[in-house]
Amino acid sequence: MTAQTAELPTAGRQARNAAMEGAAASPAPLVDPFERAISYLRVSVTDRCDFRCVYCMSEDMSFLPKAEVLSLEELDRLCSAFVGLGVRKLRLTGGEPLVRRNIMWLIERLGRHLGTGALDELTLTTNGSQLGRYAEQLAAAGVRRVNVSLDTLDPEKFAAITRWGKLDKVMDGLAAAKAAGLEVKINAVALKGVNDDEIHRLVEWCGEEGFDLTFIEVMPMGDIGTEQRLGQYWPLSMVRAELAKRWTLEESDHRTGGPARYAHCRETGRRIGFITPLTHNFCESCNRVRLTCTGTLYMCLGQEDAADLRAPLRASEEDGPVVEAIREAIGRKPKGHDFVMDRRRKQATSVGRHMSVTGG
Repeated sequence: MTAQTAELPTAGRQARNAAMEGAAASPAPLVDPFERAISYLRVSVTDRCDFRCVYCMSEDMSFLPKAEVLSLEELDRLCSAFVGLGVRKLRLTGGEPLVRRNIMWLIERLGRHLGTGALDELTLTTNGSQLGRYAEQLAAAGVRRVNVSLDTLDPEKFAAITRWGKLDKVMDGLAAAKAAGLEVKINAVALKGVNDDEIHRLVEWCGEEGFDLTFIEVMPMGDIGTEQRLGQYWPLSMVRAELAKRWTLEESDHRTGGPARYAHCRETGRRIGFITPLTHNFCESCNRVRLTCTGTLYMCLGQEDAADLRAPLRASEEDGPVVEAIREAIGRKPKGHDFVMDRRRKQATSVGRHMSVTGG
């Protein structure tokens, strides 16, 4: 039993556990105004990270006070409510999820929904720095694959992009993940003038290691300057054209439930994904919503509209008010985002919160 659980009176723990188990036993669908079934929840379990990636966070970040952050018990209760409403995939993100104290308690708790069949997949996106410590525990809890953010294989570039990161520690973590039997997908943000000379090497290396690879367009989020965003922006149509000079990319209908569109690389035998929120958005098939560590639900990554789930969660031990708030929020899910990158007009239409708030 964790300290958080021990703080609850026995009757309260029993009522809360019964409510969570009951929710998981009777799933009901969540459908937005555009008839998209919401089956995928991304959960930022912390806004903190041991890196300061230049496209994600400011170097001098201000983090949330503890009182505003949901306890692990509260995160379990909220995630379980979503599972009870038909969510089939949970992805834990951050910040860096594995720096959250006692995070394995939450992952092991959520793993029970895999055992009942209420959940198809429990996974996480990580920077890889803590995988050496947690890979075996993650596999034991039911996690079968992880996404690891890695934009370069050059130690000096890696230090410049992450500001605080050490590439060798991430490489050790990837080795630990492979040894634990976890599938690994590498996520690389395409950064013009930064890693544009490495994309062929990334494809080659992922083939050698048995990893899939996804390229992501830089997104205009946070208070990082417009000029910097525009300077980094490299459309994936251009990335794919460059890759085609060396690799044979065959169209694939593979889907993981996320926004990536995949191709099969004949030479390496691995998949290469492309996430294109700007050049070709994926909004028409969006099946996901994002929950922050404060209990704020964002129905769209690229919109500011959100719903407060923390207030109804803390107001009652019954899940009825939370479920009602979730359904109301899904009823406001927009058709799509408004991200724009226009070099000619030196314009980047963005949202003000950092990527680390909602976990991408």
